[in-house]
Amino acid sequence: MEKIERDFYLRDPEEQADFLQQTWCNECQQVDLGMTDPVEYELDGKIAIEGKCKKCKSTVTTEIASEDEDDVWQ
Repeated sequence: MEKIERDFYLRDPEEQADFLQQTWCNECQQVDLGMTDPVEYELDGKIAIEGKCKKCKSTVTTEIASEDEDDVWQ
């Protein structure tokens, strides 16, 4: 399937901050290191935010749960 780009910056600023801080890095094996350069997209019906780990710069991806999405886009 094709990635459908979305605009991360249309989200509420508090929500943006939460998504950028509440991360998991597979390289560092640590939680909440934060991410930079967020890109939001939809793929196979799932919405995700992808960016770079603030510590090691590896790619980190946060999948957005559907209940979170319902709150934002209604």
